[in-house]
Amino acid sequence: MSQEKLSDFVVAQATEFGVPGVAVGVLLDGQEIYASHGVTSLSHPLPVDEKTLFPLASVSKTFTATALMRLVAEGKVDLDAPVRRYVPELKLADEQAAAQITVLNLLNHTAGLDWNLIDDGKGDRSLAGLVAKLPELPLIAPPGARASYSQAGYNLAGRIIEKVTGLPFEQAMASLVLEPVGLWDTVYGLAEVMVRKFAVGYNRGDDGELHPARPWGAFKEGARGDNPGGGLASSVSDLLRWARFQLGDGEGVLPAEALHRMREQTVELRASTLGEGFGICWFLHDLDGVHGIGHGGSGNGQFAELLIVPERNFAVVSLANAGPDGYPFNQSVAKWALEHYLGVVEQAAEPLPYDEGQARQVVGRYDIDAMNLDIAADGARLTLAVEIKPEIREASDEEMPPDYPAAAIGFLPGDGDEYIITEGGLKGQRGYFSRDDNGAVIGVDLAGRLFNRVMEAS
Repeated sequence: MSQEKLSDFVVAQATEFGVPGVAVGVLLDGQEIYASHGVTSLSHPLPVDEKTLFPLASVSKTFTATALMRLVAEGKVDLDAPVRRYVPELKLADEQAAAQITVLNLLNHTAGLDWNLIDDGKGDRSLAGLVAKLPELPLIAPPGARASYSQAGYNLAGRIIEKVTGLPFEQAMASLVLEPVGLWDTVYGLAEVMVRKFAVGYNRGDDGELHPARPWGAFKEGARGDNPGGGLASSVSDLLRWARFQLGDGEGVLPAEALHRMREQTVELRASTLGEGFGICWFLHDLDGVHGIGHGGSGNGQFAELLIVPERNFAVVSLANAGPDGYPFNQSVAKWALEHYLGVVEQAAEPLPYDEGQARQVVGRYDIDAMNLDIAADGARLTLAVEIKPEIREASDEEMPPDYPAAAIGFLPGDGDEYIITEGGLKGQRGYFSRDDNGAVIGVDLAGRLFNRVMEAS
């Protein structure tokens, strides 16, 4: 349990990746060790420690799902019931889908909903307001047909919590989960954040310099409609307490059986960096024969990673305040901790040499509601670039994170449709191309989200 070795590694990696402030925690056999490095802010520096708050972005979903599982255990929500039983006003682009989607479909990302609606800062930005706008959200598959990661699905799940408890979402979360587990530094909203020590986010610009990220979280201030899917801020010490809770017996919050049901696979994931499948919210990982459950989060200039290995009573948390380099920093910490403390070594996937014929089949543009994904080939290598749609960037008065420039990808051995990104801020991400009945490529999965093909390269 060497704290010194962890500290040395964290300092070296933070320096290599150029991340201003990082906080890491490891839970092993009931003992906690922490290692932090750097500062909360480049202009008003305070040392980062295990109590410093960072936005959790999508790690927030693990709290929302656990609260819903408590309501399920109390008999107030049925996982297999249609969402309309609790949110009767739900309307979607397709009436049949709106009638069929179940609570479980939201919790394991099989509802067929696209990623999210963009918050334009106008109108009713509550959860009720978000639900009213859901008919505008594209549907990418029939309910239950496949997994595709959806922020909107979790925000809709938050509305179920409001309807069933009769409380605003944030109050319901405090009484269902945050207070009983003793998570006093796990909070929604800047009003709570700013009275604690917190880390400012940074994005690296084209000039190579770090610029403060605005807004502070993943979503604009006031967008309460995104709190269930991404609105929490927390510290490494609170997250290790959360990991202890997940490893425990439910501590009177919910039965151990209901808590541990969240780790059981409900749907398989193919060739995904997120893992081999989804449980209820959790990404399930096969780590060299050991089972891990985890969740990551990426905000604006902020990245969070939580990985738990139940059979070894182990957890690692890594928080970093710079984009895009916070992501590879967190991944390197998780990988090092698994190897160092558990002897678990993840094998890196090796891509095949470039194949012109294979490359030609996939080049072109793909998109989701907010982003374009471009795949290009130059005769020697295949690249993938992701950008926020220029019209969305243009229309927004908020700063948005920078795009991911073209980075090399390689196909993996097997059926020829799986790939891995081999450089840049998304290095190590895996995904696959999907085809229609005639074998033509019609979509690409990246970070568990389906991007549909818009056009082929001319």
